[in-house]
Amino acid sequence: MSKAIELCDVSKVYEVYRASDGHSRSLLRYFRREKEFIPAVRDVSFSIDAGEVVGFLGGNGAGKTTTLKMLSGIVRPSSGHLSVLGHEPFKRRPEFLKSITLVMGQKQQLTWDLPALESFHLHGALYDIPPAECRRRIDELCELLSAGDIARRPVRKLSLGERMKCELILSLLHRPSILFLDEPTIGLDLEMQVAIRKFLVDYNKAFGATIILTSHYMADIEALANRVIVLDRGQVVFDGGRQALVKAHVSERRVCLRFSSAVSDESLRPYGELIRLDNEGAELLVPEEQVAKTVAQLLASFPVTDISIQSPSLEQAFPRLLLPREHV
Repeated sequence: MSKAIELCDVSKVYEVYRASDGHSRSLLRYFRREKEFIPAVRDVSFSIDAGEVVGFLGGNGAGKTTTLKMLSGIVRPSSGHLSVLGHEPFKRRPEFLKSITLVMGQKQQLTWDLPALESFHLHGALYDIPPAECRRRIDELCELLSAGDIARRPVRKLSLGERMKCELILSLLHRPSILFLDEPTIGLDLEMQVAIRKFLVDYNKAFGATIILTSHYMADIEALANRVIVLDRGQVVFDGGRQALVKAHVSERRVCLRFSSAVSDESLRPYGELIRLDNEGAELLVPEEQVAKTVAQLLASFPVTDISIQSPSLEQAFPRLLLPREHV
């Protein structure tokens, strides 16, 4: 399978000027400023096959957005080599720009006071899409996202979820083969998150698009990506299958219980790590090898009316992969 994206020892260092305290020092720095160099990405290497969907994870400041900006040509790397569909992104050649899209959940491309439909047609003209073909693509994407009516309303009158649907339609009108998605479901309610995920799955299947997705919602990654790349302090600390990440870092199962009468936390603690106890029931983290024995003991010792055992999740595994701050 052909490689859509390749990075080799890519680094990005931002040059900033140090601020000073006090009026006199600030005045002195006006004539002689001190530079500070902040490494955002350090020696990152990975490749992604055409049509692959990859979750891009990391804490705040890990370098995810900087990497996406380098891949989309917005930011030039300080060192290393990267290639997207055979192009050097920072040269921003038209044939490259027509093959990618960058969607940032906290940035807006739509014109605020106009209906989204007007922005769609303007976008089509910018990308040299024939008017008839543009209308067909708009109708197709609106149908996939159930956005036909909302596209005719001024953007300022749309909800956050409705605007996100229109942002996706705008970004995909030119049929990009690579999608860089930075927090596309941020701030959306659960129903809208599910709708966006389903749409991305359908788009990937229909057009074979390569997708790199960053999100703080692990449900996005679990629904869309089988492979995850994790950045920490600008470096790749994991690159592999989602399930492999979970198995490597989580050895407990979540045991969820409901009781017919009140139970104290002291009585539950010997059976595992108590993570929740309220009027609705309790949740325990139990080592995988002790699950069968522990469940039998719980059923024998407590007024259990319902019990379920949940497999380890990406949400449990991800924080355990990141280094403590003192190791930096």
